[in-house]
Amino acid sequence: MEFLQFLSWACIVFTVGMFSTGLTDLKKMRASKSADNVQFLPFLTTCLNNLGWLYYGILKTDGTLVLVNTIGACLQSLYILSYCHYTNDKRRVTSQTLLAGGVVCGGWLYFSVHLPQGESQLAQLGLTCSLFTISMYLSPLADLVPNTPGIVTSLIRFFLFWRFASVNQGVPSYKLIEI
Repeated sequence: MEFLQFLSWACIVFTVGMFSTGLTDLKKMRASKSADNVQFLPFLTTCLNNLGWLYYGILKTDGTLVLVNTIGACLQSLYILSYCHYTNDKRRVTSQTLLAGGVVCGGWLYFSVHLPQGESQLAQLGLTCSLFTISMYLSPLADLVPNTPGIVTSLIRFFLFWRFASVNQGVPSYKLIEI
């Protein structure tokens, strides 16, 4: 077996394994007959990601990309349908799913109608899918920084203190309190 063929099959196995991690959530939903304590957006964003890479694989005629992302999109769709079945908040889930469908339709129109076919289309679609994948995998890190506005304003205050600290050091810009 050629090395590239081996690498292709290894990628398929590991990626399908990654996509199947939602099976534990599916099992939990079926056992409890509820979607409580299961997040919906990871299923939806992963499905969007799979559909983008599937379109890229079709345009590039790359069998590995097509196979992996077809399996991924089918699994994510199964998770989405199960979540919709077991959730109590069907209105929110339906609106988010319809919005995602609108994003897919808009992306398809842009990449298939607006852009000329060829290398430019593939390059822009590949870049878009790559950026979406990176942001999708980095998004859980946002939970690690719970006070982002506070951190940003502290950094701004630190910069302003550093920048204007040397202005009139001899005379304070405030009135001293006499004790």
